[in-house]
Amino acid sequence: MGMIFLVPFFIIGFFLLLATFFVVKQQTAVVIERFGKYASTRSSGLQLKIPFIDRIAGRINLKIQQLDVIVETKTKDDVFVRLKISVQFQVIKEKVYDAFYKLENPHDQITSYVFDVVRAEVPKMKLDDVFERKDDIAIAVKAELNEAMINYGYDIIKTLVTDIDPDPQVKAAMNRINASEREKIAAEYEAEAERIKIVAKARAEAESKRLQGQGIADQRREIARGLEESVEVLNNVGINSQEASALIVVTQHYDTLQSIGEESNSNLILLPNTPQAGSDMLNNMIASFTASNQIGEIMKEQNQKNQNKSKDK
Repeated sequence: MGMIFLVPFFIIGFFLLLATFFVVKQQTAVVIERFGKYASTRSSGLQLKIPFIDRIAGRINLKIQQLDVIVETKTKDDVFVRLKISVQFQVIKEKVYDAFYKLENPHDQITSYVFDVVRAEVPKMKLDDVFERKDDIAIAVKAELNEAMINYGYDIIKTLVTDIDPDPQVKAAMNRINASEREKIAAEYEAEAERIKIVAKARAEAESKRLQGQGIADQRREIARGLEESVEVLNNVGINSQEASALIVVTQHYDTLQSIGEESNSNLILLPNTPQAGSDMLNNMIASFTASNQIGEIMKEQNQKNQNKSKDK
């Protein structure tokens, strides 16, 4: 009977024990009130309070938190744009009281400041400047939030402009401008490449013509030297310059006819001439042949003499 009588006291003691001890998680602060008035702030670990007198008023997260705010505003060149501002903030451990009691809803408070700063800064910029100076916007938001939220126990760690989204029609126009600019640059490069090709081709042709002209000049120089030597040889065997020239002309004439005859598709045009001119040409040709034969006989005799001298030696 005595044990049965003590059971209610054990149950009451157990619940009193549960109401006395409590656990606070890491990176968390607990606000304790006594009869509705702030009593203390408890940090992580096993804590105790007076049952039925102290109560846990709330728990404050001391971790770094992030709040994403979407702001729609107009730029200086009358373009509506949506910006996503990411605010990273943290409750200051020494100011848990201010963070808990001074602000009813800190997220709404931060959002209001972000709207105020962004709508004050972006209308001063053109759309292109918004993309280029997004860091300036983030710095301005952070400075304004830090000044305001520090009094409420919040520290603004970082603010980031994570997205800039203009109107779809504006984005399409920007894409067309970008594509046109790239096409313009591509056309300039293609024109420059074509110009380089033309210049290189012209230089190559000029060099080819120069070398071709040099070759023709060398060829004619060698021909002239050969003719000069031929005339000198003929003069040595008693043929005067006029006869030697006629012989050379006849030789070149027949070389030309031989070259023409080697080509099956070649055509030969013989111009008409007077009988007297034809007779004179024929006589000249006969004389030339005679001179050629004489030269051949003389050269054979000289070769024979040279061979005999070699044998006698």
